[in-house]
Amino acid sequence: MRSGPAGGYLVLRGSAEHGSGSEPLPIAFPAMALPDDYELRAPTRDELQAVADVLVADELDDGGQVVLGADFIQGAWSRPDFDLTTDAWVAVDGAETIVGYAQVRRDEPMLVESWGVVDPADRGRGIGSSLFGRVEQRAIRLLDGQADGRFRHSINASDRAAASMLRERGLRPIRHFWHMQIDLAGPVEAGPAPNGIEIATIDAPGDLPVVHAILVDAFVDDRGHHPEPFEAWVEEETAGTRFDPALWLLAKDGERAVGVLTASLSGDRGWVDYLAVLASHRGRGVGAALLRRSFATLARPGVERVLVNVDAENPTGATDLYERVGMRIVKRWDLWERSVAKR
Repeated sequence: MRSGPAGGYLVLRGSAEHGSGSEPLPIAFPAMALPDDYELRAPTRDELQAVADVLVADELDDGGQVVLGADFIQGAWSRPDFDLTTDAWVAVDGAETIVGYAQVRRDEPMLVESWGVVDPADRGRGIGSSLFGRVEQRAIRLLDGQADGRFRHSINASDRAAASMLRERGLRPIRHFWHMQIDLAGPVEAGPAPNGIEIATIDAPGDLPVVHAILVDAFVDDRGHHPEPFEAWVEEETAGTRFDPALWLLAKDGERAVGVLTASLSGDRGWVDYLAVLASHRGRGVGAALLRRSFATLARPGVERVLVNVDAENPTGATDLYERVGMRIVKRWDLWERSVAKR
């Protein structure tokens, strides 16, 4: 499973999809007119914190705490396939204050994902609709000529206005996600591993092929998982500033690697990014042991909590697993989709 937010926003790897979206529709819809004293433009690198401030304001309004924040924006902007000049937009008011943001990226050859946010104080003025119009236009270009292309957008589960807008534009909700969290209060005991299982940090880069192979194998029957080639996966995972192999764990049964957990730090938060156990070793407590060891590894001064992103209907029972190790739901978000037809 992969954490991180929607649409780009925390996209979960390895979860079954339960719908294929609506019938193909052209994706050009009229947006509400942007007020005269607002404009849309591409952001600059030095505006990262201003964009993050809008995201933080939205998070506090939605759930009362910051889950993603500036590090999430930095991660999105650091991806090797992301072009800030063509794939992101900010909405600014007459004082040049950033009050909205949206981005789009190709996640797979025939899949474009997007998300956006508007400061709660500036909603209801057509800003979100105007940003979404830019997202649609970019999606058309990215999926040009691909009749089977799919377009996805992520929103807070409680945002009824955004849901109404997406429904009017032909999108339908296909997956529902939770951010789950455990609070860290002082040192955390990892506890014992299951009998015959050894858990240790990975040796990078030597263990990276093994980690990748476990992820591919563990999710081989999952319709929602699309494995990346090893080289592309390594580039994506190791390029950012959050990559720390000392936070990655490997579970072994003798000499055989049977489970893996990758994690990262983001401010006062730790993230469980991927968690995978081979089918042959599920039901033996390997996943729970990896999680508890990860909590203990991440428990250090300044780190107050650990989060994970999970499909609310994950077929492997992941939600129950996270609850058993003490995690609780702190945020809900939804993934909407439609097929994209060539105009």
